Amino acid sequence: MKTKLARMAAALMLPVAALAAGAAHAQEFPNQTIKFVVPYAAGGLPDVMARVVGQKVSDATGQPVVIDNKPGASGIIAADFVAKANPDGYTVFVGDIAQYALNPALRQNLPYETLRDFKPVTHAVRAPLFLMVNTSTGIKTVADFVAYAKAHPGTNYGSSGNASVHQLGMEQFAQMAGIKLTHIPYKGVAQAVPALVAGDVPVMFVSPTSAGAAGFIASGKISVLAVASPQRWPGLPAVPTMAEAGYPVEAVSNIGFLVPAKTPPAVVARLHKELVAALKSADIEARMPTLGAVVIASTPDEFTARIRSEQTVYAKLVKDTGVKVD
Repeated sequence: MKTKLARMAAALMLPVAALAAGAAHAQEFPNQTIKFVVPYAAGGLPDVMARVVGQKVSDATGQPVVIDNKPGASGIIAADFVAKANPDGYTVFVGDIAQYALNPALRQNLPYETLRDFKPVTHAVRAPLFLMVNTSTGIKTVADFVAYAKAHPGTNYGSSGNASVHQLGMEQFAQMAGIKLTHIPYKGVAQAVPALVAGDVPVMFVSPTSAGAAGFIASGKISVLAVASPQRWPGLPAVPTMAEAGYPVEAVSNIGFLVPAKTPPAVVARLHKELVAALKSADIEARMPTLGAVVIASTPDEFTARIRSEQTVYAKLVKDTGVKVD
């Protein structure tokens, strides 16, 4: 009888021991280097944002935060790496709309499924794109461009690459305006913006902070027609939204932090606390607009809802526009 009672007591203690171990793990986290995996080369908004936030997290926790740039395949390489990483909170994905919404809409055989393989931690920043033209075209408004495109069917437009948010925004605009455009994809904004300045393409959606675009705007080589977001951009308050111009296009890059799906809730909670504190710090909130972004710190549930919503929107947009991955 005593042996049986001992076994029962031991069995009852197992869940308690597991809870205690989990609590101890959460209290210990972090106690080693945290890795932020960025799906792009150094220098772009996701990379810069990851670095400034990472430094804040490092200062707060006393642990190093390193940036691991893994560009290629529309972020699939980086996303797959994090999805398969040890779910201990030390490998964090700095993902954007391309990985969590566009890839699922465009590709049938992804090695990951966003909300199955990842746990969203927090939405970090939102960066709208702007409709810009080469000033030599003489185009001054969205209406001018629509008239130009109707007079020149098949007008070229540039983008940062095939199946990018830049391309999808333009295709949605073309569909709304009833115009025919020809897509010229480049290998990133570093090539696309100079092509716009040179007049190789007359128009594109792009951020004013990308590849020196702000300097070309200031020098008069590029004109900004509209911003593809629901609200006007504080840095360019005179520029109307696409909706105000009659075409409610939204071309916005949302970037956030995600971890492998099986990361313990207590660890996710600690990461969330540190990431949101960093994002909401006065210097980062002030710096993000200079990079063409605004801070959008959220709860994990809010970021999850955002991902679901954007997956629905882009699945429909891909279907409606017929955009395909070459």
